[in-house]
Amino acid sequence: MIDTIDAFGLTQRHLNKHKEDVARFFRFLATQTYQSELARKYQKRLNKYRDKLFVFLDHDGVPWNNNNAENAIKLFASRRRILGTSSTEKGLRDYLVFLSIYQTCRRKNLSFLRFLRSGHLDIDTFAAETGG
Repeated sequence: MIDTIDAFGLTQRHLNKHKEDVARFFRFLATQTYQSELARKYQKRLNKYRDKLFVFLDHDGVPWNNNNAENAIKLFASRRRILGTSSTEKGLRDYLVFLSIYQTCRRKNLSFLRFLRSGHLDIDTFAAETGG
């Protein structure tokens, strides 16, 4: 799968060929009886999230890993650690909007501060006007 992603990107058309491999893996997993508690826990967890683990095979552009989600959670958790308190629902919503804008600017190699100061409401327009 990784070789396919490296060669063709996250396109359902090319990843579709791996669906049978995934099905074969889960059929094999269902037939196994593991002795260790850790192996049984992983078996149970894989079966529980079976429908979610390989969603990227069915849709274009869905990352195969969860690095974006992990990075967002790390930023959110660090904010909570720094402030030492929980937020109100409105404060949390506002923070998540800013975090989303920040991450988008980062991924597009744009200055978050310059975007905020520009008065633009659209990151792509800002990027086009600043040559970013």
